[in-house]
Amino acid sequence: MLDSTLQSSSSASLLGVLVVLLIIYFISSSFIVQENKNGPPGPRPLPLLGNLLLLSKKYGPVFTVWLGPKKVVVLAGYKTVKEALVNHADTFGERDPDILLIESSHGNGVTWSNGDSWKEMRRFALSNLRDYGMGKRACEDKIIEECHYLTDVLKNFGGEAFDTTQPINYAVSNIICSLVYGSRFEYDDPEFTYMVDRTDKLIRLLGTPSVQVYNIFPWMCKWMANRREVLRIFDTLKQQKKVFFKGLKETFNPQMCRGLVDAFLVRQQQQKGSGITDSHFHSENLLMTVIHLFTAGTGTTATTLRWGLMFMAKYPKIQDQVQEEISRVIGTRQVQVEDRKNLPFTDAVIHETQRLANIVPMALPHKTSEDITFQGYVIEKGTTVYPLLTSVLYDETEWEKPHSFHPAHFLDEDGKFVKRDAFMPFSAGW
Repeated sequence: MLDSTLQSSSSASLLGVLVVLLIIYFISSSFIVQENKNGPPGPRPLPLLGNLLLLSKKYGPVFTVWLGPKKVVVLAGYKTVKEALVNHADTFGERDPDILLIESSHGNGVTWSNGDSWKEMRRFALSNLRDYGMGKRACEDKIIEECHYLTDVLKNFGGEAFDTTQPINYAVSNIICSLVYGSRFEYDDPEFTYMVDRTDKLIRLLGTPSVQVYNIFPWMCKWMANRREVLRIFDTLKQQKKVFFKGLKETFNPQMCRGLVDAFLVRQQQQKGSGITDSHFHSENLLMTVIHLFTAGTGTTATTLRWGLMFMAKYPKIQDQVQEEISRVIGTRQVQVEDRKNLPFTDAVIHETQRLANIVPMALPHKTSEDITFQGYVIEKGTTVYPLLTSVLYDETEWEKPHSFHPAHFLDEDGKFVKRDAFMPFSAGW
């Protein structure tokens, strides 16, 4: 009975997906306009996103796809992605946010905004995160401290199997809390766990097929449950952050900034005192900047760590080599960042984990700020551009064994660590 119910449910789900794809196919067909003969080639009318790597082999490193009525130019391969995002950063640097993210962020924050607001928030976030420890010994000390809390949690499982998602998410999020708020939270703090769990669910929902369909056809899909849930989670996170900010404001001392939020409040005071009326340092920008830091930072880092654990479990011989190198070079003391130069194999394993895990297959959608002739094709101003990072990390012309876990990709003949230009796990340029 249960098997037949599951089969029936599975069949209904499959049928629903097929119906949606057919609807998208026929609707999108009606939107296709006559293409500029000088534009990048591509299939018509709508490819599945999962086939982009195959399409790049057929149409080359620059090609066009249609997502409903939306024209998208896809960039594939290391040389093409680098040329666009690095050599032509000004032209390809703008972001092209999805409809749902526009509805939730309203052009504020550091991830989905453009123009002066984005430049101001990006500059502020980078400089202040560095001031509060990112890439410095102060941040390293916080990470080491958090590692102790995390290992204590893992030990409590007594060697039994467990899901690593929550404890690793909590540990990573606490590092961000230390930089943003100036303090960490206990793993059983209900406000903290709710925030992290909601953020994790938000990231998952944004990648669901129904949300992607809504972003293509917003006028016909507003009823979708996942869209409503995304907006509800955003609202919940906003309200929770406002409570955190209120607590920080009550103990705020401009002479002793504890983290990024305090630094933002100082900048607000300075600009108000100077009579600046069109400042980008307003409450909504603070709110969305903090939410973006947590959504972008927690998921990517925690997922990379879990992939590292999986690779070590799958390749025990490589795990043994890592352990041997650490034991030989470090001994029993705490590993520090400065030890990296003396741990070439371990460093190579970390980089290979990021390369093969490929946790961000496509960079954030970009948009051209002006017309450009790129690799012989005319790409018009305002065109959405997808840099296909998978094609960079798995580029057969750059990697000896692109689809295998092969730490030697980052080692020379003498076993020394070497940087690889095609290592772009989180995009390049702006």
